Amino acid sequence: MTQLINASEHTWVELLTGLDEAEFEDLLETLRLRARADGPRAGRRWTLSLEDRVLLVSAYWRTHLTMREVATLFGISKSAADRIVGHLGPHLELSPLRRRRCRLSLRCEAGSGSTGSADDECGDGCEDENSPVIPAHHH
Repeated sequence: MTQLINASEHTWVELLTGLDEAEFEDLLETLRLRARADGPRAGRRWTLSLEDRVLLVSAYWRTHLTMREVATLFGISKSAADRIVGHLGPHLELSPLRRRRCRLSLRCEAGSGSTGSADDECGDGCEDENSPVIPAHHH
């Protein structure tokens, strides 16, 4: 099979990742450092370079192409493309947004005739699902 798309062509990188050349290099460096931290890997070497594997994952996620179509563009089998997405994909995903829950209470101040805003005093009652307490006024 012939590889039709590769990361050496910067037009493909920008089109499929949305990153300019410098941002793409920064991403690759982060991934290289992360791979070193994971230690040596057993098994066969990847057919595609890290650059091409990142591009393949981006192409798969950002287009409506099937795994088979993406694999064909990169000159590899569908199962190899699936392994690349399965292995590299989690390293490229954004971390989920942290959701916060607030226990709100309205206050009535004597003589003012108005209620306090629910957002005014939310600080101590806010909880992040991933940490015990968020400091006040981080809305």
